[in-house]
Amino acid sequence: MIRYVIIDDEPIAHRIIEKYCADLPHLEKKGNCYNAFEAMQLLNEQDVDLLFLDLNMPKLSGFDFLRTLSNPPKIIVTTAYAEFALESYDLDVADYLLKPFAFDRFVKAVNKALSKTTSQAAAPVSPVANTKSTLFLKGDKKFHQIQWDHILFVEAYGHYTKVYLQDEMILSNQKISALEELLPSDQFLRVHKSFIVATDKIKFIEGNRLTIQEHEIPIGQTYKSLVSKLYNS
Repeated sequence: MIRYVIIDDEPIAHRIIEKYCADLPHLEKKGNCYNAFEAMQLLNEQDVDLLFLDLNMPKLSGFDFLRTLSNPPKIIVTTAYAEFALESYDLDVADYLLKPFAFDRFVKAVNKALSKTTSQAAAPVSPVANTKSTLFLKGDKKFHQIQWDHILFVEAYGHYTKVYLQDEMILSNQKISALEELLPSDQFLRVHKSFIVATDKIKFIEGNRLTIQEHEIPIGQTYKSLVSKLYNS
């Protein structure tokens, strides 16, 4: 489970985030804080993996609070102010959500935060080092929770994306470029403008194509050098 805390001085913001998180079963709320000082106390008492952090709060702003943390959890900023986005990335936040934000944008932010957490799982104090790598994929008016190691390959399909799993295919309206950002680069490789493959699922590479199970996947001319690194390393 991913343990999260909401830090926002507006009660309605807490209700919206709680409602969204209730549809993501791998998230577990550890507390609600309405200013930075409440958050400091809670973080001293609880192990937390993810903060939903507002910026405009009384006494101490979200950024000033963040600068007080020596080893902060993953941060998703939730704010009505677009002008602070650049400063937020200097503080290494996972994502920057502008209020009001839709559920699908919220899910994308959570996936980005969890992806960053997983990529740093070797850190000795990471509280989620043993968490399975998953993402939520939008398709068929639902959000499917899938594990990265169940993905065979991803194919662009017009305005949609086909995600081939070990036992099914999900048609998603998320763009292949968005999925490429979420999938870990050490496990997945773009081999064509329309294809991303799980490198450990490749059966063999021959000429301008590779095979995964019974699927033959083309290798784009501009991606050949990347593919060749798989067997020339």
